[in-house]
Amino acid sequence: MSEQLLLGIDIGGTKTAVAAVTREGTVVALRSAPSGRGGAEVVEVAVRLAHEVADSVGGIGRISAAGACMPGLVDPTTGFVRHAVNLDVESLELSTALSGALGLRVEVENDVKAAALGAHHLRPRGWGLDPDVTAPGSGTVEAAYAGGNAGTLAYLNLGTGLASAVVRDGVLVRGIDGAAGEIGHLPVGGDVQCTCGQVGCLETIASGSALARLWPPSRGGARDPFAAAAAGDALAAAAVDVLCDGVGLAIQLLVLAAGAEHVVIGGGLTGLGGPFVEGVRADLRRRGRASRMIAALDLESRFELVPASVPVAAIGAALLPGRAPGPFLLTDELAG
Repeated sequence: MSEQLLLGIDIGGTKTAVAAVTREGTVVALRSAPSGRGGAEVVEVAVRLAHEVADSVGGIGRISAAGACMPGLVDPTTGFVRHAVNLDVESLELSTALSGALGLRVEVENDVKAAALGAHHLRPRGWGLDPDVTAPGSGTVEAAYAGGNAGTLAYLNLGTGLASAVVRDGVLVRGIDGAAGEIGHLPVGGDVQCTCGQVGCLETIASGSALARLWPPSRGGARDPFAAAAAGDALAAAAVDVLCDGVGLAIQLLVLAAGAEHVVIGGGLTGLGGPFVEGVRADLRRRGRASRMIAALDLESRFELVPASVPVAAIGAALLPGRAPGPFLLTDELAG
């Protein structure tokens, strides 16, 4: 009898990814496509990819459990999603729709929270602080459970906006309406209007939209603000200083307020690579020099990037119905 698999569905703002994972922890199939727009299209794309993944491993009968995640306000009890504005979804009975189409119960969660769960269970030995370590072509991505489910990890998603989630001893910390860990809308100063309606939120200095506002990508035809700053672009230098300061503040907040022992960073801004990492490190060193209390926290050693080739949210979604007991493996063929 063929081994039963877990299915993880990650419905992102731009891309939907579906992974099949063995109980021993190997990602055996992975498919992705641009996300749909509106509830019907969002579900249609997710279901199509789920069937493609299931067919590639022998059929939906090999899937023993499934989970899905997407942006917005997600109620994991009812499977209902609200206000996923980037997907043009005002309300969607996601669990009901996916369960009906796939013929098995699908647990649901917010995408950042699912990614936090995946990161907590993954934390591969090979991640380090270099996002290029596990780029396609560099070998197998091998991820092991770090100390079982003990400890507190925060996942910080740096994309167009800023969002975070906290996992403590293997359990998601939810708070009021799932708001625990959502530090992006904590006002930290400044006069920039945030999309949430407040002024001076952390997201206005530590996000892709903040970087685009401070250093428009069309400026001089350049695309990498760190390279532009190194080449003498004063505006780019000021923008990356603000960005790294904002990310450093986010890490400090998560360690102090959420008790995070590790902060794992994912999202589109991780593509800035080594210069971004070194910029954040420099900011954390500056914070340590200014305060012995902060220095004692050793913030510089407490953050790392998720390699772009690791489908951390899809794996986290697969973990929602249960817990896989072994290391996760992702081959280059799947990552590419």
